Amino acid sequence: MTNKKTFKLALGGICLALSVVFMFGASFVPGVELTLYALSSLFIAVMIIETGVKGGILLYVAAILLGLLIVPNKIGILPYACLFGLYGILKYFIEKIKNPIMQVGLKVLFFAGVLSAAFYGFQGLLLGNVDLPDLPAAVLLAAGILFLLLYDWIYTLLIRIYRKRFGKPEMASFQLSEKRKNGNDKQV
Repeated sequence: MTNKKTFKLALGGICLALSVVFMFGASFVPGVELTLYALSSLFIAVMIIETGVKGGILLYVAAILLGLLIVPNKIGILPYACLFGLYGILKYFIEKIKNPIMQVGLKVLFFAGVLSAAFYGFQGLLLGNVDLPDLPAAVLLAAGILFLLLYDWIYTLLIRIYRKRFGKPEMASFQLSEKRKNGNDKQV
């Protein structure tokens, strides 16, 4: 019992430290901001797999709070807080839905909402120090949705690799659903 608590606490500390390191890097390293924010969000999935959704939510909140204390560019934390960190938690809940089309639709709706708010209302805040090309908002939104679908696919692939590497059972599902021909649901 104590070993499990110690493991969860140690894992949480490691995931928290790595999340903040990637956020710190994203706020200073030009050209790879989105990659670093995306990497920082993977630790949410690790915590959900290892400790459940409560651990993922605690990591998300702790990463934002610690990031506000450590990262000098406070605006650089907003992409993590509003999109990347939150995405792992939302992905967990959305992928409990058995309909894969609805799963993708909800993910796109969430992303389009955040991106629209960033474009039209809070561009300087939500996008932080991310430099976007000078294109019409509709083109950027369409490109962003394609980015989201690629990001989601890679995120799912990395979760599968993690599970395979560390032999984790399907405690927390992060996979798209598909219907078998005989009508039974199967996780892929």
